[in-house]
Amino acid sequence: MRWPGCAAHTPMITWVNEAGRLLATGEPVVLVTVARTEGSTPREAGAKMLVAREAQWQTIGGGHLEWRAADIARQMLRADCAYGARHIERLSLGPSLGQCCGGVATLAFEVLGPADLGWIGSLERCLHEGRSCVRQVAISSAGAPGPVMLDTSGNGGHRRSTCSLWQKGEDSELTDIIVPLGFNIVLFGAGHVGQALVKILGVLPCTVAWVDERDAQFPAAWPSNVIVEATDTPEVFVDQAPPRSYFLVMTYSHALDQRLCQQIFRRDDFAYFGLIGSRTKRRKFEHRLRDRGVGPERLERMICPIGIEGVTGKAPEIIAVAVAAQLLRIREREDQLESDNITGRIHEPDASLWRPRSLWNTNRLSGSVAVFQGGGGQRS
Repeated sequence: MRWPGCAAHTPMITWVNEAGRLLATGEPVVLVTVARTEGSTPREAGAKMLVAREAQWQTIGGGHLEWRAADIARQMLRADCAYGARHIERLSLGPSLGQCCGGVATLAFEVLGPADLGWIGSLERCLHEGRSCVRQVAISSAGAPGPVMLDTSGNGGHRRSTCSLWQKGEDSELTDIIVPLGFNIVLFGAGHVGQALVKILGVLPCTVAWVDERDAQFPAAWPSNVIVEATDTPEVFVDQAPPRSYFLVMTYSHALDQRLCQQIFRRDDFAYFGLIGSRTKRRKFEHRLRDRGVGPERLERMICPIGIEGVTGKAPEIIAVAVAAQLLRIREREDQLESDNITGRIHEPDASLWRPRSLWNTNRLSGSVAVFQGGGGQRS
């Protein structure tokens, strides 16, 4: 099975694809990144937006904050700032912006030009192959252009995109962690609930392997982040799923459900395992699985019934919403653990990163770390 990865062009990565498309046509564009957040803000650190003269893509939270960010970006474009020019803006989400969030968003603005196609292309290829990237750019008080350092090794163990802004005096450095879609779901069953659920998952930051024995059960079309597998041996896809996958079992057959449960319990690295059914079905399956050697502590990891508590409707669409919400809640918990880990890891600046940019050269870089000379002078 080939996981769809970033080739699916889902909402979480389209800024990369869109930036490449615009730059290839010669359209100047400003990349706006939420570099740091303090208190309550509409979006998290790492959220991005692209702004051109007449259009914009993605969102950093909407409202007056986004309007103000787009205005600053277009001012940079109208002022004919040099390609590679960068700027930091700290915006309070209070009365001055007409928002009552009460927090502070620090935004990084980067004018992208043709010379940036190098790192954009490298980043796109890296994400397509399922590897995370770390991008670092220096931002001087003068806003002068500078190089982009990109680590495409994928060795950081990152599971979510985020951003950190290091500041020393009047100079700053942006460390941008960009990850492919790492929220892998294996959905067994193409019945009514499965079909309703896939429609929701199709607009979420995840990849889905949708497995059923019945080829005719699948619809004629499905979302781009979903791959469909019609097979007589669905258990194989349990073994092929990446670590930290989310398994959902909702087939037409209780016997097949049980076989899949047994196969899933042979793994100990899944993030979620949900089985559709009632509490009565859970008791029966627990009894059968115990007889086959699955211990009580392992059975506790099986979620059945599925879906967040408090939603009692049994229509397929209602169940699908409740299940999607449960998946997102568990994913949020994983993200929080990763965030705590990242916070401890990337907020300890390496002194070498504070050297003048002239020392950023390939003599101190190796392997998959490369320096791209962004900028390229004044626009014509």
